[in-house]
Amino acid sequence: MNALKNRVQLIGNLGNKPEIITLESGKKLAKFSIATNEAYKNAQGQKVTDTQWHNIVAWNKTAEIIENYLDKGSEVMIEGKLTSRSYETKEGEKRFVTEVVCNEILML
Repeated sequence: MNALKNRVQLIGNLGNKPEIITLESGKKLAKFSIATNEAYKNAQGQKVTDTQWHNIVAWNKTAEIIENYLDKGSEVMIEGKLTSRSYETKEGEKRFVTEVVCNEILML
C-alpha cells in the first residue's frame, strides 16, 4: 500500500510552452501547467465541460525530455506526487502553491 500514498496521475494538454530553468549546479527544472477536462450533464440535461489547471514541475532528465519534445497544446500523461509549499512576495504577502512533481511523463 505504500506505493499508493501520494500518487497522482493526470492526462491533459499543456497550456503554454514549458519554462525551462538551468540552475548553477547544471540541474534542469521544467515548469508548466496542464488542463484536464471532465464532461457531465447539468440538471437541465445540457452537457457541461469543467476544465481544471494543474501546475507541474519536473527535474533533470525528465526536464530535458520536456524541453526537447513538448510545446503548447501537447497531450501528455503525468505521474508524480502532490506537493505544497509557501513563499513570501516582495510586498510581504504569503502565497501558497500546490504542484505535481513529475516522476514520469508519457507523450500521447
